[in-house]
Amino acid sequence: MLIVGAHAADFVWRASGAIALHTAAGGSAVVVALSYGERGESGDLWLEPGQTVENVKRIRHEEAQRAADAIGASFEAFDLGDYPLRIGDEAIDRLVELIVRTVPDVILTHVAADPGNPDHPVAHAAVDLARKLAMGAAGVPSAFPTIPPPDVFLFEPHQPELSGFFPNTFVDITPVLDRKNEAMEAMASQSYLREHYRARASQRAAQARYAGVGKEVTAVEAFQRVTPEVRARL
Repeated sequence: MLIVGAHAADFVWRASGAIALHTAAGGSAVVVALSYGERGESGDLWLEPGQTVENVKRIRHEEAQRAADAIGASFEAFDLGDYPLRIGDEAIDRLVELIVRTVPDVILTHVAADPGNPDHPVAHAAVDLARKLAMGAAGVPSAFPTIPPPDVFLFEPHQPELSGFFPNTFVDITPVLDRKNEAMEAMASQSYLREHYRARASQRAAQARYAGVGKEVTAVEAFQRVTPEVRARL
């Protein structure tokens, strides 16, 4: 599983439960933060007098590493800067190389539109391009190494109704909720988001009951699958 976020904490709020389930079952997970979110995503840290960008980046790296450790994932930071996040050719090449090297079965990233955040759509576009370059023409011989097409899921944005997010995949994270909570606690620089995403997991659990889950399911993460699902039969 490869998870690419615009900022260091994006994976924590939106997908740490699904990642923890994956690693608990024996899978591997690589989390990539295209930036630390040091300028626009570290609100609590900027309340401290004399704060600096370099110190915020250091703290955010440590927080994200602890969060990744809590869910059994590795963490890699591209440190491209945020607000705005700008992704050049060198960063795209680096992302393609990472995808080819890890050969993910699943890729998780942001939605294509987010009116509340300028960096998330940029991250989506970069991942979409890098994935297609890594796949080549999907099974056709190429002049460069390619990978089999991975399944692609978009994680839930902060304002799903305004971002064109269509939650067509529910993941029961109840068995690993303690690990998600541990990951969220690690992100002290954004403590204000914890209760929002705890409430969102509970809300999605209630909605998932219409899809067949029982009342024992108390926490769910929602995703939008964007690659077709191949089945032998319905």
